[in-house]
Amino acid sequence: MKNKIANRNLPQLFLRARASLMSHFRPTLSHFGLTDQQWRILRLLDEHAQLEPRELCEMCQILSPSMAGVLARMEEIDLISRSPMAGDQRRVLVSLSGHGIQLMADIAPLIDKQYQHIEKSFGKQAIGDLILALEGFITAGEGTVPQVELGERTPLTKVRAKTLPRHDNGRKK
Repeated sequence: MKNKIANRNLPQLFLRARASLMSHFRPTLSHFGLTDQQWRILRLLDEHAQLEPRELCEMCQILSPSMAGVLARMEEIDLISRSPMAGDQRRVLVSLSGHGIQLMADIAPLIDKQYQHIEKSFGKQAIGDLILALEGFITAGEGTVPQVELGERTPLTKVRAKTLPRHDNGRKK
């Protein structure tokens, strides 16, 4: 028997919409050798000049362990620079390097042009309405939606290792 959830899978729709939207930008990012994560970081640093890694994690929706690796790679290829924060040497500020600034100058007109193509295809009003709806959704959901009450947790059934399929990659023991 399947359990039916009455509502549409809103998180899945958001993911599909994001994937659809990013498909319009990914060719440009790939042309410049950038990943989606690197682009999100560059874009925010271009807007904010410098941010702490924890701020980048929150704003880019990238988990801290992943962010550490992405920032290290971006520093290796000279897209960003990190410097200790004045007054607290334990904290670090991340900013665009000279190469990162030049890269943003090269990419920005192409990204703006792609946004123009998207607006032309979907309509400026539809894009504006979508932005307002998303911003409203984010703002409204910040702490105002109650969480369902959870009863006592039912533990998952333990599965014996011998009932699981073996994944020995064909190696003999």
